[in-house]
Amino acid sequence: MRMPLLCIVSAVLCLSAASGFAQGESPPAPAPSAAEAQSAKQPVFNQEQLDQMLAPIALYPDALLAQVLMAATYPGEVAEAVTWSKANPKAQGDDAVKQVAKQPWDPSVQALVAFPQVLVVLGQDPVWVQRLGDAFLAQPDDVMGAVQRLRQQAKAAGNLQSNQYQNVTVQAAPASTASSAPASTIIIQPADPQVVYVPTYNPTTSYGTWAYPASPPVYYPPSPLYYAGTALMAGLAFGTGVAIVNSLWGDCDWGRNDIDIDVNRYNNINVNNRIGNNQNTWQHNAVHRDGVPYRDNRSRQQYGRQLDGASQRAAFRGDDAQRAQARDRARASMDKAGIERPATSNRQARDQVREAQANRPRATDRQPQARSNRDNPQARQTLQNRPNNSAGRARDNAFEGVRSPARTTALADRGRTSQTLAQRPNASRAAGHAISRPSAPMRRGGGGGRR
Repeated sequence: MRMPLLCIVSAVLCLSAASGFAQGESPPAPAPSAAEAQSAKQPVFNQEQLDQMLAPIALYPDALLAQVLMAATYPGEVAEAVTWSKANPKAQGDDAVKQVAKQPWDPSVQALVAFPQVLVVLGQDPVWVQRLGDAFLAQPDDVMGAVQRLRQQAKAAGNLQSNQYQNVTVQAAPASTASSAPASTIIIQPADPQVVYVPTYNPTTSYGTWAYPASPPVYYPPSPLYYAGTALMAGLAFGTGVAIVNSLWGDCDWGRNDIDIDVNRYNNINVNNRIGNNQNTWQHNAVHRDGVPYRDNRSRQQYGRQLDGASQRAAFRGDDAQRAQARDRARASMDKAGIERPATSNRQARDQVREAQANRPRATDRQPQARSNRDNPQARQTLQNRPNNSAGRARDNAFEGVRSPARTTALADRGRTSQTLAQRPNASRAAGHAISRPSAPMRRGGGGGRR
């Protein structure tokens, strides 16, 4: 009988692999399962959600957009900056940033006080700010891609053009950019590098026909205080410009989808928190997260930090190595002696109780044994010789009042009646005490004795 060709080829391949392993070559690592790979690539936000949350800021100048994305990763401090800006509505530019130099905020959040009109927008929806920061931490490539996609739509709708307030430049996309990204990159810069005009626009109309009618973008109206002399340019409105020199020290790097830092500008405005020349790429600082939880597992693992004293908590709870070894030895001894281990959690305790109740013999199962005890002369003699536990019944009667409140009341009334009777005068006769009576009055006119 001839062996099929497929079996022969399989055998040759197996022998070749075995000889390779015998010569010291390690076998290839097992590939991750499809479920694990899918879980690792599962995005936190889909494209529809990203476009919706980025639409209100996608048309900001690149440097201002970078500042907003960095600061959004610290939503608690952004809320504090919003409060400060409301209390100081006239503070803006580099002077405002210097006023908050002593605030315990991240430098990216401090830089936003230079633009109070931006904080007006961010202060209207703190949940949106947190989602924006979570998306940038978890999916920076997708966030940058969504910004470019929205800019392409605004330009196609005729609402994104160069003017006296901004320069709009279209460049070819970097070769390393993923195939799903737009073929070109749109860059927005201030027309005057030292004066920034923050645009305001309605995202429901600035991008043409919105691609997701069920999830339209939210429009956050600006404050009239900063857009008094508004100039409308192709769907975008520009108010008073903000003079800055060093406040905008970040910029979007569209090739790597991250944020570059101008070290010189950064150090000029953050004199108390300077950085080195090699720190020219932004890194999230979890210290300024202020306890706000991270949305995805990767961010939690990467940025989660141990609080002060966390290493001593286990010892404080008694979870040191010696106690763990002692518990293991006790469990081993219980297993050897056939003793059931104690429950280590409430759920395990409930399961043990349910199991014990399930294994308890039913009344119908106990009846044959009871009949056999009655038929057994020795068992019957044992029952007859069992002492009469009258004391036990007396003890039970002492608690009858708990089961029968009416009987307790009757006994109490009986006791009070007996006490009342004992206090009456004729009760002394029954007790054998001498009774003193008053002498009878003497009759007038003669014999005084009783007949």
